[in-house]
Amino acid sequence: MGLPVVAIVGRPNVGKSTIFNRLVGERIAIVEDKPGVTRDRLYGKGEWLNRYFHVIDTGGIEFGETDEILTQMRYQAELAIDEADVILMIADGRTGVTDADQELARMLNRTGKPVVLAVNKLDNPDMRLEAFDFYQLGLGEPFPISGAHGLGLGDMLEEITKHFPPVETDDDADDVIRVSIIGRPNVGKSSLTNAILGEERVIVSEIAGTTRDAIDTPFTRDGQEYVIVDTAGMRKRGKVYESTEKYSVMRAMKAIEDSDVVLVVLNGEEGIIEQDKKIAGYAHEAGRAVIIVVNKWDAVEKDDKTMNRFTEEIREEFKFLDYAPILFVSAKTKQRIHTILPKVNQVAESHAMRVPTSTLNELINEAQIMAPPPTDKGKRLRINYATQAAVKPPTFILFVNDPELMHFSYERYIENKIRQAFVFEGTPIRILTRKKT
Repeated sequence: MGLPVVAIVGRPNVGKSTIFNRLVGERIAIVEDKPGVTRDRLYGKGEWLNRYFHVIDTGGIEFGETDEILTQMRYQAELAIDEADVILMIADGRTGVTDADQELARMLNRTGKPVVLAVNKLDNPDMRLEAFDFYQLGLGEPFPISGAHGLGLGDMLEEITKHFPPVETDDDADDVIRVSIIGRPNVGKSSLTNAILGEERVIVSEIAGTTRDAIDTPFTRDGQEYVIVDTAGMRKRGKVYESTEKYSVMRAMKAIEDSDVVLVVLNGEEGIIEQDKKIAGYAHEAGRAVIIVVNKWDAVEKDDKTMNRFTEEIREEFKFLDYAPILFVSAKTKQRIHTILPKVNQVAESHAMRVPTSTLNELINEAQIMAPPPTDKGKRLRINYATQAAVKPPTFILFVNDPELMHFSYERYIENKIRQAFVFEGTPIRILTRKKT
C-alpha cells in the first residue's frame, strides 16, 4: 500500500520547516535531467531505518485569527492532518508552553490520531530539561530536539515510526492490474471511472473538491482482473482556498504507490496548467506505467488539426513523459472509452517486461559500435556488461570501467536503443551505472 504520511504542525516560528528539511534532506531537489518535472516544497519523502514515509510541511496554526492568510494556513494544516497517519507537533522550548500550544494540543487530541510532540530549539544538553514543562499538553513524552543542529531527531523518528501501519504484502494476485486515475479537481476523474466501469459507482459532482475519499473498485473485463482507484477531489471544509488544491497531490501520490498503471487525466476544455505537471511528475518518479488521458474532448471545438496540436502541446509540456501514450476521450459521451483498458493491458505488460540478458548485451554491444561511448581526458567509457535488475519499472544495470564517464546524453541514447528494440511503451526505464569489479 502507499507510504505512511507524517504531517508537521505547530504555531508559527517554532522551526517546522527546519525539521521538514532535516527529514527529507536532498530528496526535495530535482535530479531528473529531463525538463518539466516540478516540485512543491510542501511535500517530501523521508526515511528512517529503511522505513520510507511522506512528510507534509504546514504553515503555522493560529487560533482566533481573522487575517485571511492566517485562516488559509489553518485550513491547509487541517487538511494535512486529515491526510496524516502520524502527526508531529513542534513546539518552541525557548518560549515554553503557550496558550496556542495548549489549544493546538486539544485540537490534535480530538483527531484520535497518534501525535508525537517534539520540543525544538533545545540546542545543548543543559536546555533539555525545558522539555518536561510540555508534559502538561497531554500528548505524552515530549522529545527534546534541535532542528538547527540535528540533535535528538533519532529518538523522535523512532517514536514516529512506531505508529506506522505494518508493512503489508501484496495480497492481490500477480495478474491483477491496479489502475489509479489521477489529476487535479474537476478534470472528470469520477466520470471517467464510471465510464470505464460502465455503471454509476462513484459520486459525480460539478463542484471541484466535493467530499469523497479514494475508492478501490475491483472488476473483471474480458477475463482480466483490475482494481481501479479513483482519487476524486479534496474534502471541502468551509471555505477552502485555491492553494489547498495542493493537497490533492498527496492523495494522488498515495494512489500512485498502490498502482501498476496510472491514468493522468487532463481537461481538454481547459488545457494544461502547472498543477497537471506536478501531479504527473509524481507518477513518473514513482516508476509507474503512465497513460495520458485527455477528457472532455467532446466539448472542444475542433478542426482536422486540433488533436495534433494538443498532442504537440502535451509532448512539449510533459517532456518527462515522452514514453506515455495519449488518448482523447469523453467520459460524458463514452467516446473512445473502449480504447482505455486495451492500452492499460499493453503498458502493464511493458511495465513488467523482462529482457533476456544475452539479448540485452547483444543490443548494448551493437549500440556501442554504432555510436562509440564518450571520452574524457583521453579515457573512453566502456560498457562491459548489462543486466536487468528489476521490473515495475524495468531497471537495467550497466557495469562500466568508470561510472564518471557515463554522460547523461549517452545514457539516454542507450535508453532509446532499448526502447526501440523492445517497445517499452507507457513505462519509464531506470538505468543504473556501476563500476565493474
